[in-house]
Amino acid sequence: MSERIISWHGNPSKPRFVPPAGAVDAHCHVFGPASQFPFSAKAKYLPDDATPEKLFALRDRLGFSRNVIVQASCHGTDNAATLDAIARSNGMARGVAVVDPAISDDQLEELHNGGIRAVRFNFLKRLVDNAPKDKFLEIAKRIERLGWHVVIYFEAELLNELRPFLDAIPLPIVIDHMGRPDVEQGANGVDMQALGGLLDGREDIWFKATCPDRLDASGPPWDAFARAVAPLVADYPDRCLWGTDWPHPNMQDAIPDDGQLVDMIPRIAATTTLQQKLLVDNPMRLYWPEVIRS
Repeated sequence: MSERIISWHGNPSKPRFVPPAGAVDAHCHVFGPASQFPFSAKAKYLPDDATPEKLFALRDRLGFSRNVIVQASCHGTDNAATLDAIARSNGMARGVAVVDPAISDDQLEELHNGGIRAVRFNFLKRLVDNAPKDKFLEIAKRIERLGWHVVIYFEAELLNELRPFLDAIPLPIVIDHMGRPDVEQGANGVDMQALGGLLDGREDIWFKATCPDRLDASGPPWDAFARAVAPLVADYPDRCLWGTDWPHPNMQDAIPDDGQLVDMIPRIAATTTLQQKLLVDNPMRLYWPEVIRS
């Protein structure tokens, strides 16, 4: 892994869609800079630096106001790069951490003070070597006192296997990228129906209507994604989130245009009411609840 990977568009288009005021990009990452924040020895990919400055410049170009920065797997359980980006955001970013099961309560408190509001559990074998459900459940119980939630990343074929684990988590859950369904099956396909069943079973499970570039092999304008996902957003309007996934880890062979990703939003959230929920109300409830209360 000696060659650094660039997976993001160098000059993304200006989207035609204008997000509502206060819109949140609720799934994005930062990489490095490696000179300051080295990558994990277990990293499965070695990206070029994708700094907070680049992220916030993209945010402004796309018409967003806030970011939720998700700890990238290449940084392992060292959340320093994510915390640094949050600290540089002037209060306009919050974060999702990846933690070692041995983390202390004091260290969790430090993460909270640094703007972390959730922990991510990753079950993608190509990205992580070990995903211990028992340890993850211990972490979930320990972060409940902080008012956090759990973000879970898995592939659709794992959903049935994970159901007992999900049922045992005592706090809200956010499903990354909808659990990577096969969107070509359509809204009534097996994968989307299984996700709907999961959402019907618990009212505190949310999902990210994200990553047409990953999930729709047909390429832009990602029509299969739009057809499959729009009914899900309409059926669960208070539990959907959206994000760019910038800087698109491991997408170097099919780098998406972030402007085109933003222009997908009105195709999956057709009304201004749905767009307000998807981009503002829902992420603010999860990540800036104190702003909502005030």
